[in-house]
Amino acid sequence: MASIPTAYNQVASNKFRTMVIMVLFTAFVVFVAFVLTSALGYSQTEAIGFTTIFLIIALIMNFASFYFSDSIILAISQAHRVEMKDNPELYRLVENLCIASGLPQPRIYIIEDTAPNAFATGRDPKHSAVVFTTGILQKLNRLELEGVVAHELSHIGNYDIRVMAVVTILVGLVALMADMFFRMMWFGGGRRDNDSNKGGAAAIFMIVAIVLAILSPLIAQLIQLAISRRRELLADSSAALLTRTPESLASALLKISTDKEPLEVANKGTAHLYFANPFKDKQSGGVGWFANLFNTHPSVEERVKALRSMQNG
Repeated sequence: MASIPTAYNQVASNKFRTMVIMVLFTAFVVFVAFVLTSALGYSQTEAIGFTTIFLIIALIMNFASFYFSDSIILAISQAHRVEMKDNPELYRLVENLCIASGLPQPRIYIIEDTAPNAFATGRDPKHSAVVFTTGILQKLNRLELEGVVAHELSHIGNYDIRVMAVVTILVGLVALMADMFFRMMWFGGGRRDNDSNKGGAAAIFMIVAIVLAILSPLIAQLIQLAISRRRELLADSSAALLTRTPESLASALLKISTDKEPLEVANKGTAHLYFANPFKDKQSGGVGWFANLFNTHPSVEERVKALRSMQNG
C-alpha cells in the first residue's frame, strides 16, 4: 500500500519538474547563445542582443511545445482519430480505465502499421490523446492490451506527456543553435576582434565555444533520454497499480519485444514517446551503463523484472 501514495505524489512532482525543465532549458539556451555569439567576435552588447533573440525563440518554442506539440506529433505519426463507432471495443477499454483512474477520456488515434506499439501525447489530462498501431490491436490479447492502455494513461496522469513534449522541442532548439554557430564560423559570419592584446583570450574562448557547440546537443539529448527512461518505469508501475495485473503488462512487453518489425512512421524525435522502442533493428547492442545512456527506453528485461517483483511482492 505504501507505493500508492508515492505514485500520487509523483504526479505533483512531475508538474513541478516540468516547470523546472522549462526554466533550466531556457537558461541553458541563453547561456549557449551568449557563449557562441561572443566567440564569433560580436561585442558584449551585440552578444546580449543575439542572446535576447534566442531567449525569445526559446519562450516561443516553450509556448508552442506546450500548446501545439500534440498536433505536430500526431501529424508526423500519420495518426487518424477514431470514435466509438469505429472501434467500440478499444473505445470501451480506454473509457473503463479512465473511469478507474479518474482521468478524463482522451482522444483515441490509430496508426495504420502492423508493428505493435502505442504512445500518449498532449499537454495535460484534459487535452490528451492515446495512439495505437493496428499491429498492437491485432497481436495482443485483451489483458495485455489493457496493460498497455493503462501504461499510456499513466503517462497522461503523471504528466509525463508534458515533460516529453517540452524536452523534445527544446533539444531540437539546442541542436539548431549549434548548427548555426558552425555555419557562421566556417562561412565567415560574425565579427573578428582585431585587438592583438585579446588574441590569446579570444582563441581560448573560441575553443571553449566549439567544444560547447559540439557537446551541448549531446548533453541535451542525454537529458532527454534519461528523462524518457525514468518516465517509462514510472508508467509501468502506475499501470500495474491501476490494473492490478502487472503480469499482463510484462507479457505485452515480452510479446512486443520479440516482434522484429520496426515502426515506419517513428523517428528519432518521437521514439521516446512510444510504449516500446520502435526501432527494433537499431537498438543499442552495447553492454552496461554507457550503452544504456543512449537508449530511449529501459531494457525489456529491467521492465519485466520490476513488474514481476510487484506481482510477487
